[in-house]
Amino acid sequence: MRTLLIDDERLARAELRHLLAAHPEIEIVGEAADAELARAAIVQHEPDLLFLDVQMPGATGFDLLASLSEPPAVIFTTAFDRFALKAFEFGAFDYLLKPIEPARLAASLARLRERVPDGAESSAEAPPTGGALLGEQDQVFVKDGEKCWFVRLGDVSHFESEGNYARVHFAGQRPLIGRSLNALEQRLDPRVFFRANRQEIVNLRAVQKIELWFGGALRATLRGGAEVEISRRQARRFRELTSL
Repeated sequence: MRTLLIDDERLARAELRHLLAAHPEIEIVGEAADAELARAAIVQHEPDLLFLDVQMPGATGFDLLASLSEPPAVIFTTAFDRFALKAFEFGAFDYLLKPIEPARLAASLARLRERVPDGAESSAEAPPTGGALLGEQDQVFVKDGEKCWFVRLGDVSHFESEGNYARVHFAGQRPLIGRSLNALEQRLDPRVFFRANRQEIVNLRAVQKIELWFGGALRATLRGGAEVEISRRQARRFRELTSL
């Protein structure tokens, strides 16, 4: 996987290069210390993946992505967690905090390999960014008040609407996020996340039991015990999707 390292700190690039040496699928084709040099390197090398710092002299990492018509896959590397939400809004594949832990890097690259076809050689084959659909292996940043989580979408059992907001249910947590259910539905892979009714989207992998319910509806029992009604209108789509 052709990779560019973009960071204004030479020692940070050297450390990342050292960590990536343990991953032979990563081919480091160049480095850049600022956004202007990075743009030139992207045109020259056509990388599949960017390891990108946020704060750099001149333009930020976000400015760089905004200037690219078809950005490669991006893993942000930064010492600050406050940029994480914005990073995922830019379609980042992952967000690694410095100093980067080898195990955390390895986990990120393992997920990335699942998304990239064998033998991929161009950015067109890399995981899409921006408005790309998010699947169960994708990890997202969730913030509710002072609490923050990095959550693998496969661990989310369902999303529940609260007006223009939505609650995310995972591992006993239920933070409220500033996204409507309709907006979430546009970003989530429909093969995994199903609009059960006007108020809820369920993770099909989390469904443990289905029962017939009143008026032609269905009732789904999810991992963790939550019960969600699949409306009569959606029940037909659910049967078609799951071959019931």
